[in-house]
Amino acid sequence: MKAIWNGYLNASLILRVSIALVLGLIVGLLGGQTAADWLAPFGELLLRLLRFLIVPIVLFTLMVGINQANLTSMGRMGRKLFGYYVLTSALAIVVGLVVATLFEPGRGLTLSEDAQVEVPDNPGFAHVLLNIVPDNIIVAFAELNLLGIIFTAIVFGVALLKLRDSESHGELGEALYRVVEGLNAVTLKVMGGILQYVPIGVFAIVAKTVGEQGMNTILSLGNMVAVLYIALAVHLIVYCVLMRLFGVRLRSFFREARTPMATAFATQSSSGTLPLTLDAARRLGTPQSLYGFSLPLGATINMDGAAIRIAISAVFAANVVGMQLDLITMIEIVLIGTLTSIGTAGVPGAGIVMIATVFAQVGLPIETVALLVSIDALVGMGATALNVTGDLVGTAIIARGESKHEAKAEAPVSESG
Repeated sequence: MKAIWNGYLNASLILRVSIALVLGLIVGLLGGQTAADWLAPFGELLLRLLRFLIVPIVLFTLMVGINQANLTSMGRMGRKLFGYYVLTSALAIVVGLVVATLFEPGRGLTLSEDAQVEVPDNPGFAHVLLNIVPDNIIVAFAELNLLGIIFTAIVFGVALLKLRDSESHGELGEALYRVVEGLNAVTLKVMGGILQYVPIGVFAIVAKTVGEQGMNTILSLGNMVAVLYIALAVHLIVYCVLMRLFGVRLRSFFREARTPMATAFATQSSSGTLPLTLDAARRLGTPQSLYGFSLPLGATINMDGAAIRIAISAVFAANVVGMQLDLITMIEIVLIGTLTSIGTAGVPGAGIVMIATVFAQVGLPIETVALLVSIDALVGMGATALNVTGDLVGTAIIARGESKHEAKAEAPVSESG
C-alpha cells in the first residue's frame, strides 16, 4: 500500500489529473446517478479546499507583488491588462459567431410551448463597480467577493509600500512586509499539500457530472456541444498565435498551464481554480507583481469562454425559432456581449444573465435558454477551462512586454560627440 501511495506522490500532477479525468468519465457513464451520489462529497471537498485558499492566496500574493514593483509599472500593466480583456472578449464572440454560423447548431429543433427559464436579475454595471469597494471587509472575505478582496489587497499593499518608503516608519514597514511575505510562503506550503488531493477531487467531480448528465442528454444536444468545443479550440489557436507573436514559448506555457486548465474543466470554477492558476504563473517565472494582480482580476471579469457561449447560444436560439441573424445584429451581439461578459462579474448565475441580456437586446426569445439547461454543465466545463487559459495567456504576454520594457529602460545610453 505504501508503494502505491509513494508512486502516486511521485507521478507528475498533470499525469494524475489526466488519469482522473478519464477514470471519472468511465465511472460516470457506467455508474450513472448512483456513482454521482456516492462520489459527490469527494468532489465537494476539493472545491472547499480550493475556496479555503482563495482569500489568503489573493490577499498575500497581491500585497507582496505590489511591494516588489512600483506604482508606475502597476498602472502600465493595468492598462495593458484591461485592453487585453476587451480585445480577447470581442475576438471570442466573433469566433463563436463564425463557427456557429458555419455549423448551425439548433437547426431542426423546436421550442416547447411550456419551455421557460428563471433568469436572475442583472444588477447593472454600476452595481458591479460599487461592489469593488466592500462596505465590510469581513463580509467581502466571507462571500468570496474577489473584486472586493483585490481592492482590499491593493489598498493595503500600496499603504505598506508607502510605509516602507517613509523615513519615520520605514523599519516598521519592513517588519510588516516580512510578516506578509512569511504568510504568503505559508499559504504556498498549504497549497502544496492541497495539490496532492486535486486528482482525487477531479475524478469525483467528473464522475458526478457525467453520471448526472447521462448519454441521452449528451446525444440529444450533441450538435450544440460539439460546435461550442470547436469554437473553443479555434480560440485556443488564437491564443497560440498571440503568444507566438509576443515571444512566449508554447511548450513551456502549456506544460505549466495544463494542470489549472484540466482542473477548471472539471470544477467549472475560475475562482476555485485560482490557487492552481497562480501556482502555474509562478512556475512560468512570471513576476509576482503582475500575476498577483492579473489572475485574481481575470478570474472575475475575463471570460472568453463565456463570451463564446453567448455567441453560439445566440445563433442556436435564432436557428430554433427560424430567425436570420444579419450583419448588424451580429455586430450588436459582439458589442453587447463584450460589455456584458465584463459587466456581470461576480453575479450569481452570470452565464444565464449574460445570455439573457444579449437576447433581450437583439430580440431573441429568452425561453430558448431552457433547451440549453440540460447541457449547462458540459458547456460550462469547456468554457471555464478557456477562461482560465485566457487569464494565463494575458499574464504571459504582458510579462513578455514588461521584460522588454525593463530591458530597454536599463540599456545604457551611448554618448555621441
